[in-house]
Amino acid sequence: MPFARRPLLWAFAAVVLAASPLRAQDAAPVVAAAANLEFAIAEIAESFAAETGMEVRLSLGSTGNIARQIRQGAPFELFLAADDTTILRLNEDGLTRDAGTIYATGRIALVAPLGSVLNPDDGLAGVSALLEDAKITRFAIANPEHAPFGIAAREALMAEGLWDALQPVLVLGENAAQAAQFALSGNAEGGIIAYSLTLVPQVQERGTFTLVPEDRHEPLRQRMALLQGAGPVAEAFQSYMQSPAAREVLERYGFAVPRE
Repeated sequence: MPFARRPLLWAFAAVVLAASPLRAQDAAPVVAAAANLEFAIAEIAESFAAETGMEVRLSLGSTGNIARQIRQGAPFELFLAADDTTILRLNEDGLTRDAGTIYATGRIALVAPLGSVLNPDDGLAGVSALLEDAKITRFAIANPEHAPFGIAAREALMAEGLWDALQPVLVLGENAAQAAQFALSGNAEGGIIAYSLTLVPQVQERGTFTLVPEDRHEPLRQRMALLQGAGPVAEAFQSYMQSPAAREVLERYGFAVPRE
């Protein structure tokens, strides 16, 4: 049976979005951000505009797809990736101004829509038991080919010995946000998604979750860097991402942030 897509749980789009409906949007630099930042980065961009009078536009997507767009000449000025290595590789190829800096560390969570046979409190062992009883028909993660949170989900499932068994029922989201949509659509028993996306009312009203233990996957250290040719507004936004105000938002969405 094909996987039916229900209406979006939130207003996510992998296209350039205005961070705030203020003046001179056409001149605002484009900040590319990993989809797991969707809600946090929108809040931060709004407060940045309110505090500085400067605006950015946001382009959300999977880290791998954004990196490919950068290599193809996309006019981004700042890139907030969901991992550590993607920006380092872009820097090696001369596409970023420098190696950038770690701005947050993410987590993944096991989620299930309300009414699912999957109880996230049972952890990955619960997934294993349901698989043995043929009670999982769809299980969603982000595509590990280009989404770091999908890579972390795959690592956790492999550590639990579930990766091969889940292949027939696995549903891959294009990015972290789409994986969350699939996992909570009601057409899947659940999935593994970015923890940051579970901490918003749209998700909490539709499902339950539990954190996947950190030792089941490599740390999701998230790095940002300015692209070559970035202007002063993008520079200011990168600095603002390391401010107490931005870090408070990130922590509220479940990220660990570096401390000076």
